[in-house]
Amino acid sequence: MSASDTPVWLITGCSTGLGRALARLIVDRGWRLIATARDASRLADLVEGAEDRVLALDLDVTNAGQVAAVVAAAREAFGRVDVLVNNAGYGYQSTVEEGEEAEIRAQFDANVFGLFAITRQVLPIMRARRSGHIINITSVAGLIGFPGSGYYAASKHAIEGWSDALRAEVEPLGIGVTCVEPGPFRTDWAGRSLRQTANHIADYADTAGKRLAGTRQMSGQQAGDPVRAGETMITLTRTRNPPRHLVLGTFGFEAVTARMGERLREIEGQRDASLAADFPKT
Repeated sequence: MSASDTPVWLITGCSTGLGRALARLIVDRGWRLIATARDASRLADLVEGAEDRVLALDLDVTNAGQVAAVVAAAREAFGRVDVLVNNAGYGYQSTVEEGEEAEIRAQFDANVFGLFAITRQVLPIMRARRSGHIINITSVAGLIGFPGSGYYAASKHAIEGWSDALRAEVEPLGIGVTCVEPGPFRTDWAGRSLRQTANHIADYADTAGKRLAGTRQMSGQQAGDPVRAGETMITLTRTRNPPRHLVLGTFGFEAVTARMGERLREIEGQRDASLAADFPKT
């Protein structure tokens, strides 16, 4: 396969973590890549020796001008985008009551509205070709709300619901949509990509307070391997019928399947109350 025949990936948030591991795997395969980060100079090693097929670009997904410029550069350089990986974002932890307005809004600007914006820019390229795959990196928190992560979970839940609608709209056009929901992975997420508002209300000390204190302590001990996660995502894009959900890691799989089972049983247990809300049949 010549360089001009290889798939074109656009990955946001490539400076660290899962985005960095995935970007390196794409480069090592000889494929084409638009790698982005707030500071593209941190991506120089990805470009070295692959200047003809790898672009490293500055991108703050909350900056509409940069979003448009990155997609225009991808179109000009390669003519298409086969896979968009919406990975940029960060975590914010606080109790719900102690959440700070500015932090909450910044969380949604980066994790939600930025993701929406770049996807809207890429969709016309994929739609014209009647092919493509959009991978949204959410989190186990996109399916389960943990204490101390209410606003982070809300941002990821938003992406999950939006992805359902997106998939219904674009799947008939040949475009796949998958949410990848990682559990704990051995990255520097807790060190570099996490903000916290300290818990001072004693009533929350045993719930959210414990989780806030423990998040940074577990950094470097997580079971998830970012490289294996990247390999799994690459395989996903090569399958005929890619799934809507991909939960990554043992913790995530076990937590999500248990919670989904509980949720279904709870809903089914309220069947009579649910059906009684309709107008009586005549």
